[in-house]
Amino acid sequence: MTRPFPVAPIAALLLFAMSPALQAEPSLERGEYLVRGPAGCGNCHTPLGPEGPVPGMELAGRLVEQSAMMTAYAPNLTPAGAAAQWSDAELARAIREGLRPDGSVIGPPMPFSLYRGLGDDDLASIVMFLRTLAPVENQTPPSEYSFPLPPAYGPPVDSVTPPPAGPTAEYGAYLAGPVMHCMECHTPMGPQGPMLATDLGRGGFAFHGPWGTSVAANLTPHPTDGIGRYSDAELKAMIVEGRRPDGSPMLPPMPYGYLAAMTPEDLEAVVLYLRSLPPLPSP
Repeated sequence: MTRPFPVAPIAALLLFAMSPALQAEPSLERGEYLVRGPAGCGNCHTPLGPEGPVPGMELAGRLVEQSAMMTAYAPNLTPAGAAAQWSDAELARAIREGLRPDGSVIGPPMPFSLYRGLGDDDLASIVMFLRTLAPVENQTPPSEYSFPLPPAYGPPVDSVTPPPAGPTAEYGAYLAGPVMHCMECHTPMGPQGPMLATDLGRGGFAFHGPWGTSVAANLTPHPTDGIGRYSDAELKAMIVEGRRPDGSPMLPPMPYGYLAAMTPEDLEAVVLYLRSLPPLPSP
């Protein structure tokens, strides 16, 4: 096999050693950024009051969804919850694959179709940060479903290496998918879950809550139905500030408070990715 240009062995080793993406490793700082930022774990796992997240109850678990299909509780992720008895590897497996140590399956709305793509270092960073939380006593009941859960969400995940971090569409796909799970909510649901293979980002899924009903927007660059009608600046403001170009507020459950913590580079990557999607009309 021929190379497009020669690289001396020593130079190659230096390039490897100097690359930030290749040097990345788990850290508390990264874990805190993900959990309290773009991953928005508290959007489901932190109890909510009339004024928003309940102070002193970060990630202590709450009722997430109640419908004819399910009564789903997000569990307590602090060291006072059940996961405190799990090893780091067991907690990581539960987050990425939806399997508890006893082999039972964690049900929706955890987006395991996307979490299976979480990178090894990011997953380890999340676990590392969760272990540092202050324990909060809050017992959540088991979730109940009116349909059978699958035995697993796929084969075991051995290892995942994400694309290099940076303001690129490729890294934006990783952020909008496995990290932020934007495409889980903004893709129409079919019998087997979100139709990621055929309707990615097309919008249309309805959310019901105290605010009324909100419908997930079309995130594809369709010129009239999707984000093709917005500038990059307008789109970024919608993502992190929760306001439309006319100044009107957008509705939950978008985790605007968490997305506001995103770095400019990560936000740019997400916008580049959304611009790269096939333009699809709204359902």
